[in-house]
Amino acid sequence: MRIEKAKRIEQLPPYLFAEIDRKKEEMRKKGIDLIDLGIGDPDLPTPDPIIERLNRASQDPKNHHYPSYEGMIEFRTAVARWFERRFGVLLDPKTEVLTLIGSKEGIAHIPLAFVNPGDYVLIPSPGYPVYRVATLFAGGIPYVMPLLKENGFLPKLSEIPGEIAERSKLLFINYPNNPTSAIAERPFFEEVVAFAKKYEVIVCHDAAYSELAFDGYRPLSFLEIEGGKEVGIEFHSLSKTFNMTGWRIGFAVGHPDIVSGLGKVKTNIDSGLFQAIQEAGMEALQRYDTPIPNLIKIYEGRRDVVVKGLREVGLEVEVPKATFYLWIRVPRGYTSAQFATLLMEQAGLVVTPGNGFGEAGEGYFRIALTVDESRLKQAIERLKKVNF
Repeated sequence: MRIEKAKRIEQLPPYLFAEIDRKKEEMRKKGIDLIDLGIGDPDLPTPDPIIERLNRASQDPKNHHYPSYEGMIEFRTAVARWFERRFGVLLDPKTEVLTLIGSKEGIAHIPLAFVNPGDYVLIPSPGYPVYRVATLFAGGIPYVMPLLKENGFLPKLSEIPGEIAERSKLLFINYPNNPTSAIAERPFFEEVVAFAKKYEVIVCHDAAYSELAFDGYRPLSFLEIEGGKEVGIEFHSLSKTFNMTGWRIGFAVGHPDIVSGLGKVKTNIDSGLFQAIQEAGMEALQRYDTPIPNLIKIYEGRRDVVVKGLREVGLEVEVPKATFYLWIRVPRGYTSAQFATLLMEQAGLVVTPGNGFGEAGEGYFRIALTVDESRLKQAIERLKKVNF
């Protein structure tokens, strides 16, 4: 029998990190000791109180049934209280908060709620690959907003043609930013609100890194901006904040009609998140003020070690104010992919080529600070021996 994949699958590029995993496996089979600076998966353990809460909750028979589609009201209430403490924004846990099976799931599903075939979706490049993929799944047309260094890696909304903006349903933004580690301040968010109101575009703000900021910097929530809740939804994750990537728990907050639209998709696709994990999420949100100081201190130390080492070998990199990523220019004469391959083959270093995040990422590569400081120092020593 001939198996023919759907056109929506055939038009998708290979998922970036799956491709990198294949190359890593090939190198490991050759006996090479790899230092993996590719994927942003925290190496630090989930705090013990969160694990202990899961252990207790998993033994409670009431958690062995189907959970509610929207998420436990207790978890959503914990989210609302955390959000008020952290950002000063009041949320109705019943209508303005939705539990997610990780923020990636919510981001992937929201175009299905609002995008019709032929509608435009405004996506950043470089950017998290899921924005584009989710748009294609919904039959939408991605319109790329280049993030350029000279603009502080912020999109120039004024350069989006009016006829495109008029036909756009969603605008994806992400600050603090993956992969560039750029930040956005209040004037930019105010411009986004004005743009969204003018063109009736739903703003989807991916705030997964809001709690990983350095040197006393405190990232804003888009919902703090006047009018933000009227035009948008914000996605948050417990993954990076509490070292819970494998737990798959996050939440979306924002305009009730946008939240309910996403919720309607989810009720028809998934059956909610295991309640014991939601209880563990409650423990995290109720117990810890964020950012968590010792976590930030560890990442600051790693950042400083790697930035110093990169500059010593002549690579161009900014000191990030947030995220655990470094966005680095490749040396002259190399493409992003060529330089990433060189580092893997000559130094056993896994980095992510910038073009994997979109065409505007060409000329850069990304490092994730998710290995311990001793390995990072070893990575720098290896880098110093690479001939480029």
